[in-house]
Amino acid sequence: MTRDENSDHAPETHPSLGLARGTVELVEYDPAWREAYESEVARLRPRLGESVLGFEHVGSTSVPGLAAKPIVDMLVLVSDLDATEDVARVLSDAGYEERPNDDVPDRRFFARGPPSCRTHYLSVTERGSDCHREQVAFRDALRGNRPLAAAYEELKRGLASVHPDDRDVYTEAKSSFVQSVLDGTDAVADE
Repeated sequence: MTRDENSDHAPETHPSLGLARGTVELVEYDPAWREAYESEVARLRPRLGESVLGFEHVGSTSVPGLAAKPIVDMLVLVSDLDATEDVARVLSDAGYEERPNDDVPDRRFFARGPPSCRTHYLSVTERGSDCHREQVAFRDALRGNRPLAAAYEELKRGLASVHPDDRDVYTEAKSSFVQSVLDGTDAVADE
């Protein structure tokens, strides 16, 4: 298959992106990840139109200086998750595959790229949902606290070396760290 730059299903033009489904590999932060996020928003926004309230760049690729799996994590914010069939159809036409067996109750999860090279993860969620608030709070905590981000990176590197072929175990093993950060941001927000 030849590469068609204008095709929705063309390989990603950002060479620093892409990882096989289910695997864990961390790479050094790449400023091009921000550009990849912005390019994807520019590609999706006109297609999704008024059905979308906004976008957020989340996950480790959104934290400058933080090593990450080279997959851009995005939130697409909507007013009603139960009314997102049109959004799902547009995302499918734009090269995203829905992963319906997701264990996060307040989102619809999509992946872009073939299983051998996932480049984007996209969560459709309601503005103000737990998914939205927690992902943004965690991102902002890491962006605002370099020692915290360094501790998270150290944890991720250790887990990636032990679980390179088991993304589920890797993710679960990070959950207590993530929850402790979220608990701390809740305490600050309540003061």
